[in-house]
Amino acid sequence: MKLNYDEGAKIIKALADPNRLKIIDILSCGEMCACDILEHFDFTQPTLSHHMKVLMDCNIVECRKEGLWSYYSLNISNCNKLILFLMNLITDTDECICKDKSKCKC
Repeated sequence: MKLNYDEGAKIIKALADPNRLKIIDILSCGEMCACDILEHFDFTQPTLSHHMKVLMDCNIVECRKEGLWSYYSLNISNCNKLILFLMNLITDTDECICKDKSKCKC
């Protein structure tokens, strides 16, 4: 798997906020309406909308509209890609960036 550092960094940056990590944890239970997510926080709906936009921009969260309501869920495929990215990043594999380890100064 070829590592895409730019995409990985964008997702990691989005997840570097404790409120967004909590949103991911909440959504791990399944799809939820924005109003139900908001009950877990002490901030306003516009602030939740900002957090959701950041998570959607990096394709970790998906949104489904039903009338006036927004329902959010995890994009499981992209969450799995993130896990694989992190595993490949920290694991010594044949695709290691330092292919010729004899020349490596580490």
